[in-house]
Amino acid sequence: MIPGIDLGSMKTMKFCLLLLLAAGFGPARRSAAAEDHARSSPNLELARQLNQAFVEVAEEVSPMVVVITVTQKAAPALKLPSETDQDDGEDPLDRFPPEFRRFFRQHQFDETPPQKTQGEGSGIIIRPDGYILTNRHVVDDAEKIEVRLKDGRIFQERGGPRSRRAFGRGGHQIDAKDLPVARLADSSKTRVGEFAIAIGAPFALDYSVTFGHVSAKDRSNIIPDELGGKPTMTDQSFIQTDANINPGNSGGPLVNINGEVIGVNTLIRGLHTGIGFAIPINMAKEVAEQLIATGKFTRSWLGVSIVSLREYPDFRDLVPGMQEGIVVREIVPNGPAAKSDLRPADIVTAVDGKPMITSQQLKDEIRGKAVGQTVVLDVFRKGKRIKVNVQPGEWTEKPAETTQNERPESANTGGLGLQVKPLTRELADQYHVDMTPGVIVTRVDEKGLAAQSGIARGDIITSLNEQPVTNLQQFTEALKKADTKKGVIVTLVSGGAKRFEILKQGEE
Repeated sequence: MIPGIDLGSMKTMKFCLLLLLAAGFGPARRSAAAEDHARSSPNLELARQLNQAFVEVAEEVSPMVVVITVTQKAAPALKLPSETDQDDGEDPLDRFPPEFRRFFRQHQFDETPPQKTQGEGSGIIIRPDGYILTNRHVVDDAEKIEVRLKDGRIFQERGGPRSRRAFGRGGHQIDAKDLPVARLADSSKTRVGEFAIAIGAPFALDYSVTFGHVSAKDRSNIIPDELGGKPTMTDQSFIQTDANINPGNSGGPLVNINGEVIGVNTLIRGLHTGIGFAIPINMAKEVAEQLIATGKFTRSWLGVSIVSLREYPDFRDLVPGMQEGIVVREIVPNGPAAKSDLRPADIVTAVDGKPMITSQQLKDEIRGKAVGQTVVLDVFRKGKRIKVNVQPGEWTEKPAETTQNERPESANTGGLGLQVKPLTRELADQYHVDMTPGVIVTRVDEKGLAAQSGIARGDIITSLNEQPVTNLQQFTEALKKADTKKGVIVTLVSGGAKRFEILKQGEE
């Protein structure tokens, strides 16, 4: 009997028998000839070669990876009003139940010293003179940054304004020379299904190596945005991988079987899901080169929310004959596109004559244009093909955001689940909107089609099914021709932003 193992069940006995067999206490060992055959098996030799390839990648790439430990600024101490320093105004604590007020005042939170926090991430050495590539969120709000190399050397820097500014944008130069430099791949040539190897410091476990595959390329719209799940206005695409990455891997490399960096590990979709995302190294390299050369990264954008036509079947059904292109869902107020003739529901098919099929292609193409350079878009609109000139602007950290007004009580008009009125100066002042040709939404049925599409009180409808609506009569006439079973295209202005929605009945 093996100590510590209960042989009281047949299942356990089978388990012990397997242990004994694995330990060599079972049938007689194979003959020398059988062992020679196993050692010379082509399949086994192939497995050994693959095993050696992974070992060599880990040995080659690890010295180019750094572990970044960040001490972040202390959060402000929680200061709550006491009984003695009340002013003549209302005590903010009065809105809480009495037991909460007693709890807060009995504990001296206002005397608790602020606590600094530490975080850890990874980085990639991209130049021998000490330039390191990492993710911005790894070093945001850093007060102190420690960079540790594989050979044990440690570089420390207290985050003054200059260093925080440089490192905080994803790149930094430490005081070192003759460092080993990572080899960067051409991520456009990365193929779905090829091996992907992640190296970093997950959960402070330095230089952990995991492997998997490239699950997908050109992933976008993976980050929920302010529009509640609608297509994002950022121009970022990601490589998806099932290589196991966790907190601490962020900023570290995703490499191919040749030891070349194909991406910078950035995001995960939940722990232990096998769904991780890396910024393609081509884009990361573009950002790094601009940061090193100018200290800033300038990115061109149009200020639109877009989605590929192939990913928008409800809209594709309404434009027969069109199978490819990029649908303009929304135009940001005061953005570059808002100053052009581009409109919501336009389908962009080419940029400067170059065909566009996916939204990521459009984003990449625009990002490569110079700020202020005139770009010609081939557009399909109302059955016609036209050209629209637009001048990309510079992406800002916080582009203009759309706002959504609160939804009022129930009302239902024409099956759309909303009620409209002619837009007058009084209503414009009441809803704090600009005078715009159209009709203003004054009520929304909280269970209607309009509410489900995010249409809210104060939104201004400018067209139905691409028929202009400037007054109540036009709205009524257009509504008579609308069929919610097929889908109704509602173009509107919401919070200053132009966008469109498709109001369509679901199947019962």
